[in-house]
Amino acid sequence: MTILPKKSGRSKGTVTVRHQGGRQKRYLRHIDFARSKRDVWGVVKTIEYDPNRNADIALVVYKDGDKRYILAPEKLKKGNKVIASDVAPLEVGNALPLGKIPAGTSVHNIEIRPQKGGQMVKSAGASAVVQGKEENFVLVKLPSTEIRRFDPKCFATIGEVSNAHLKSLKGSTAGRNRRLGIRPSVRGVAMHPGAHPHGGGEGRSGVGLKYPKTPYGKKAVGKTRAKRKYSDKLIVARRKPGKHAKNK
Repeated sequence: MTILPKKSGRSKGTVTVRHQGGRQKRYLRHIDFARSKRDVWGVVKTIEYDPNRNADIALVVYKDGDKRYILAPEKLKKGNKVIASDVAPLEVGNALPLGKIPAGTSVHNIEIRPQKGGQMVKSAGASAVVQGKEENFVLVKLPSTEIRRFDPKCFATIGEVSNAHLKSLKGSTAGRNRRLGIRPSVRGVAMHPGAHPHGGGEGRSGVGLKYPKTPYGKKAVGKTRAKRKYSDKLIVARRKPGKHAKNK
């Protein structure tokens, strides 16, 4: 394990991401999102905490002695066997191509392109559901309710990501947030108008605009997605709009 360098939300000394900085030192665990160890059985040695993500991770020891971390799904326990293969059984923790997974199965850590490694559905408690097949694609319903087409050769892992109870935890102390690298944030309406578009006004006032804006004056609600994106043709049904967009 190597020490993860701190960026504190800066690029070349300029703040590019607000409200980051001052966290404790962390070690980087290299996660095998691609499940590149194919057709080799492994045994889960430990379920561990990872400071760099909200889900737990599992240390898998393979038959040939190789050790790798994977995302730990719910119900995966120490001593369980896992495998990534085209002919893997449909059990929690196993990785298969989407084309081999039946409809109604919960999956996570989904590849967008074959052999690129899992990029979608990786946060604590998240899971997607395989909906069925359409021509040369597999339809998957994502946690956002978006239904999207995937290449049948893309690998996904069976089960739901662990640590689902994280969503029900109440806000922590300010000191713990600082140790996590989260700096204090101030509401835009509490600022003066030179610091934020929501600022200004006498007494306690609202946003006062047609729609919320970022500190830089850009829209922060509604359709902020790029108008021409490569994945437009892969989306069958859009995700549900936010509460502000619904009222329009």
